[in-house]
Amino acid sequence: MLNLQAHRLTPVTWQCSPHADERPDSHDISLLVVHGISLPEGEFGGPYINDLFLGCLDCNAHPNFAILEGLRVSAHCLIRRDGEIIQYVDFNRRAWHAGVSSWQGRERCNDYSIGIELEGTDSTPYTKQQYQALAEVTRVLQQHYPAITNERIVGHEDIAPGRKTDPGPAFDWQQYRALITKTART
Repeated sequence: MLNLQAHRLTPVTWQCSPHADERPDSHDISLLVVHGISLPEGEFGGPYINDLFLGCLDCNAHPNFAILEGLRVSAHCLIRRDGEIIQYVDFNRRAWHAGVSSWQGRERCNDYSIGIELEGTDSTPYTKQQYQALAEVTRVLQQHYPAITNERIVGHEDIAPGRKTDPGPAFDWQQYRALITKTART
């Protein structure tokens, strides 16, 4: 069972990303953004996502990594295919996950959102373990940051349309929302 202490989930793996800074208002946490990522594209389980978020990705390790040279990106958490959760940034800090973004007319979503990455692709179904872990993380976040209502949970594609497509059509929003509701009742 997950808990939140000092803006960190417990018990989960902690890896401190340098790609974060202070929020303009650390009390303004009101959006949850679901992402999808794999490195290389379509390959799962390797060290590369972790390396990217920690700023130590060897961009010569794969031909597709050249475009990532100098990229400074992170997320608050990553949920692996087996449901393992890794946290990189304290929730009261700004993780650099959304890029140029807007939600309901408000720009700079990184300022007020929490970013959760799921290991996957737009076209590969996410796993049962990922949905369960994401629902549990969501429950804990909503308890501690009540401005994150079910209506304020979006995909990266929703806040950066035309630029981003994740978590993509493979993400089953209906299943996830049903799990949030179920988790909230238990």
